Amino acid sequence: MSRLRVLTWHVHGNYLYYLSHAHQEFYLPVGRDGIEGYGGRASGFPWPENVHEIRADEVAKQDFDCVLFQSRRNYLQDQYEILSAEQRRLPRIYLEHDPPREHPTDTRHPVDDPDVLVVHVTPFNQLMWDNGRTPTRVIEHGVVVPEGVHYDGSLERGIVVINNLPLRGRRLGADVFERARREVPLDLVGMGSETVGGLGTLSMTELPAFEVRYRFFFNPIRYTSLGLAVCEAMMLGLPIVALATTEVATVIENGVSGYIDTDVGRLIDAMRHLLGDHAGARRLGEGARRTALERFGIERFGREWDEAFDLVAGGRRAATSMSGKDAVERVGAPA
Repeated sequence: MSRLRVLTWHVHGNYLYYLSHAHQEFYLPVGRDGIEGYGGRASGFPWPENVHEIRADEVAKQDFDCVLFQSRRNYLQDQYEILSAEQRRLPRIYLEHDPPREHPTDTRHPVDDPDVLVVHVTPFNQLMWDNGRTPTRVIEHGVVVPEGVHYDGSLERGIVVINNLPLRGRRLGADVFERARREVPLDLVGMGSETVGGLGTLSMTELPAFEVRYRFFFNPIRYTSLGLAVCEAMMLGLPIVALATTEVATVIENGVSGYIDTDVGRLIDAMRHLLGDHAGARRLGEGARRTALERFGIERFGREWDEAFDLVAGGRRAATSMSGKDAVERVGAPA
């Protein structure tokens, strides 16, 4: 089966890397310095050969099979700035990374088009958005971690992995993190973390070996999608301590893969317990890894994305294949 040529943007680097495990060819526009989404094959990721860069001012001249939007800007602005009118009529998917921010239950999704498929990354996201007449499906996260990197947990500290936490405030749990850090030893990793005494940024290839030394992974986020960092930590075998909000409440089981609660005080007690019980933390980490293997496998993730692309653009692929077959037959026909 021939691969589809999919135009998309670099919005979330880790997700884009995992998306590249689908059996398609992905094209990333670049060359619009300072504009979100045009970072292309950014450093720090082991990009495979099916991820390509293309200058933004060349996009309108190219032939694609599908357009994958990943942000409001992509959908409301970028497509009108870099795509041709014909390309804007291509099969389209909108990948929704987040739950609604304006109002948690009564916000209409920016896509209102029965000819566009909206893919939500969690059932919680699909539940909370008012999707109107637009068709939707859920493709839960898929992650992969380096072979041979496993939980150690010998460092009696917890790790938090969130980009730009000070700027993102209460929604991402900046205040929850600060409260917990006053009572238990926690290290913050991510862009902008240095401004609040964190350890700075680690690349996708550096982070796994760094974080497996920690006793547990703490997720202070109140309201966002299920973070890939949580899934990655689970796959590495770290026990998870988190607020029992959004999709996390369906992922972590108390006493099996970690601890979740809406009472921050009880979470702090759980962290203290893990700091004093290395063997117990390891047992919970093994439970977290089992859940991750069952729920966030990269093979399932890639397969479901291939199914989504085939759903919206499979007819175009078939038509292209038939055109190629006809061409071969014409070339081989007698004069």
